[in-house]
Amino acid sequence: WVFVWEKGYQERDSVVSSVTTKAKGVAVTNTSQLGFRIWDVADYVIPAQEENSIFVMTNMIITVNQTQGTCPEIPDQTTGCESDANCTAGSAGTHSNGVQTGRCVPFNASVKTCEVASWCPVEDDSRVPRRNILPNISTAYLKSCVYDARTDPFCPIFRLGHVVESAGHSFQDMAMEGGIMGIQVNWDCNLDRAAALCLPRYSFRRLDTRDADHNVSPGYNFRFAKYYRDLAGQEQRTLIKAYGIRFDVIVFGKAGKFDVIPTMINVGSGLALLGVATVLCDVIVLYCMKKRYYYREKKYKFVEDYEQGLAGDAEQ
Repeated sequence: WVFVWEKGYQERDSVVSSVTTKAKGVAVTNTSQLGFRIWDVADYVIPAQEENSIFVMTNMIITVNQTQGTCPEIPDQTTGCESDANCTAGSAGTHSNGVQTGRCVPFNASVKTCEVASWCPVEDDSRVPRRNILPNISTAYLKSCVYDARTDPFCPIFRLGHVVESAGHSFQDMAMEGGIMGIQVNWDCNLDRAAALCLPRYSFRRLDTRDADHNVSPGYNFRFAKYYRDLAGQEQRTLIKAYGIRFDVIVFGKAGKFDVIPTMINVGSGLALLGVATVLCDVIVLYCMKKRYYYREKKYKFVEDYEQGLAGDAEQ
């Protein structure tokens, strides 16, 4: 077991890795707010570079032309009101968009909410709109291959939908609220063999939890803004709440190569265990088995002392 399966004759070390990621491709959307639009990598990869991971925006909420001012808060259990008495000037809740002014104003024709000093209009997100390249891999192959566990298991180019589906989830469902996917790269190498046989193994799994009862914010999202000034010099911004899938590349593994020191240590340990095994077997047989007296008679042979026998013969 120690030498054949655990390779106890090798000195082993863990993997030290550096990961680079790059996204390619375009997407098309046609919405009532933005109309027909083409999205390229500069639009949906935020930020452009990230350590050991890449975030791809798959959904978003845009609030355009926001300016500093006062406006009605988004209706919920804490912001609804009937009169100014229900609003506290200067208060700001954990999930509020601004500081209350103390006035109760109409949000629409049928609902009133407390007025806030904030970037207006406030965002309404209550409804979400629905180097592991092997030496034998050539540039021409990289331009045409796509990872497949059966046909192209070593191609480092992945389709996002295939990664999510391989982890047992739906890409369409995950794209709505976002999430975090782990791309695991496992290196398990025997350096006593040819280096060409040291190959990576890919696996995929979802890292974020989908349990709504134990999650403050399901999925994965964040906000960012683009600021500008209009012709009158007033500062405005466009607020974007981005939903997307963050792909974390996780590299792990181990490598082993023959070394005299671990070999001698394991040989000595094995010999010592053989001696312990003999003692342990004797203890079990002589003290624990039902026929221990029979085994003791067969194991030990009692003989008379030779000198005592000669002394007895002389007395006679």
